[in-house]
Amino acid sequence: MSNYFGNYSLYFALIASLYLIIKSYLVSNKALKYLDKNFILITSIQTLMITISFISLVFAFIYSDFSNETVFNNSHTLKPMFYKISGSWGNHEGSLLLWLLVLSVFLFIFLLKSGSQNIKYRVLTLLFQQIIIAGFLIFILLTSNPFNMIFPIPSEGLGLNPILQDPALAIHPPILYLGYVGTSIIFSASLASLITGNIGEAWARHIKKWVLVSWIFLTIGILLGSIWAYYELGWGGFWFWDPVENVSLMPWFCLTALLHTVVVLERRNLFKEWTIILSITTFSLSMSGTFLVRSGILNSIHTFANDPSRGLFILSFLFILILMALTIFFFNQNKSKGAIKESFIFSKETAILVNNWFMMFFLSVVLVGTIYPIFLEVLNGSKISVGPPFYHNLLIPFLIPFLVFMSFGPSLKWIKDNVRKFEFDLFVIFLISILISYFILIKSEKSFLLSIPLIILSFYLLIITIKDFFSKKSYLSQKVSHFGFSLLILSILLNSLFSFEFNSNMKVGDQRVFNDKIIILKDVIVQDIDNYKSLKANFEIKNKNTTIPLTPEVRIYQQPFTITSEAAIKTTLLSDNFLVFNILKDDGYYNIRYQYKPLMIWIWMSTILISIGGVLSILRRNEKKY
Repeated sequence: MSNYFGNYSLYFALIASLYLIIKSYLVSNKALKYLDKNFILITSIQTLMITISFISLVFAFIYSDFSNETVFNNSHTLKPMFYKISGSWGNHEGSLLLWLLVLSVFLFIFLLKSGSQNIKYRVLTLLFQQIIIAGFLIFILLTSNPFNMIFPIPSEGLGLNPILQDPALAIHPPILYLGYVGTSIIFSASLASLITGNIGEAWARHIKKWVLVSWIFLTIGILLGSIWAYYELGWGGFWFWDPVENVSLMPWFCLTALLHTVVVLERRNLFKEWTIILSITTFSLSMSGTFLVRSGILNSIHTFANDPSRGLFILSFLFILILMALTIFFFNQNKSKGAIKESFIFSKETAILVNNWFMMFFLSVVLVGTIYPIFLEVLNGSKISVGPPFYHNLLIPFLIPFLVFMSFGPSLKWIKDNVRKFEFDLFVIFLISILISYFILIKSEKSFLLSIPLIILSFYLLIITIKDFFSKKSYLSQKVSHFGFSLLILSILLNSLFSFEFNSNMKVGDQRVFNDKIIILKDVIVQDIDNYKSLKANFEIKNKNTTIPLTPEVRIYQQPFTITSEAAIKTTLLSDNFLVFNILKDDGYYNIRYQYKPLMIWIWMSTILISIGGVLSILRRNEKKY
């Protein structure tokens, strides 16, 4: 029964979408004094229909309704209830339905919260957003219907990939989608404001909250995905330049640039066209990520589907949206031009513009590294993978000037600043940074030419951001985010300098000596737990003063048959001890990989601080200053 409810609800939602597209287009050229209540009413009905559809899918998973093809392919009666529920969006069809639900909810909230805005602007935003919603509805109903039925009804399902059965990954997709889908509102609102010509300070204050919401959720979503990969996949680090990781990072770069640009538009009424371009680009990157993940052309553990026809649909839809956006931009760009306001080299707006240039460069490097292997395979059939060295060699040198600009940019004044003030106090901080960096680098066995200025500038930026907490030049939200970012950069650099790894094959009773540590494999315990068999090893990591017990695990799932490795991690404020082991064919031997990862917890904490800064900015009442 839930299959029928879910399926027909989507058709009703599509009818509502088509009605709203036609209705909003017809009235968009009229002089409107108020928004027709039917717009909000029908949008609320559409949101309700999509909600019913999504709840129907969740119920089908909860009750293991294997007449539903999506449930059959992604669930099993032995799965714990939590993963039955999260499994409803842990697949291609369910994830698209969740995406659609967030799209409709965001539009409904926009209509309720934009009452003070121009009526025509609200109608046009509704029009563009409904075009996106209708496209996703058609895509789901034609190629990815989560309510397709199978007969005869199987007695058991195939099960969800055990790697995806994890609490962090269960909440990772919904949060990430909130970030992705928020860019659709920004996209639609930007096109609407371009047509109505109301791009200015008031619009910037209005749209900035949507930019912040998208940026916060995307940041947290990326963080959760990174933490999951760290302990679940056994990769042993915070970032691996996996193609699907890159797909989420690219719109984050663009959103970060857009957030700073909107601030300039709000404060100085500058960068109007650039704001619109960034809005279009951010949404295009979010949609491109949807295409890449679902087309099957990316080789990644994160990919949802392996169906090029689905990817072709999304690619065609994305092409139509971008073509529409560019057409609207070129025919209406004169409306976004304003009086040229004088700015000087040493000013806050110039620093933000330079920040944008760096973000676009970082974005370009990640974009090329992600899609170049795809184009190369299409052109000559060659298959290559672009790994960390490519990104590190291109990105790290440009981090040096980026850190320099970020150090003094936030403290600059609008319009014009006096260079003479950058003297004694900043010079003293720079000397302190050099001294701290010197003592750190002489203890590091790794010495690279670029590591010296990077460590110095990272400490300099960190001390500058701490110093900003005692000034009244900027809001707490900015101080917290910038401090979090400086802490993130420094933690990553120190982590890369002082990390080390040890690999070996061991059997029970063996011990290995590595640096000043002794690794001992005491025993391996085999247990049957829920829907998998567990092999849990007891290790001890000893040095002169301490003994650290670590219990990594190998899980053997029967439905579907999968072997996974669960890392054992001992976390402190200073470091992580990371250990993972795998079964070898040779009887009694196991492959072990031990890593010492300094400051890992501060990488996670600094990202949380960055997000908290965004939350504080949304909660801030006085938005007249930056």
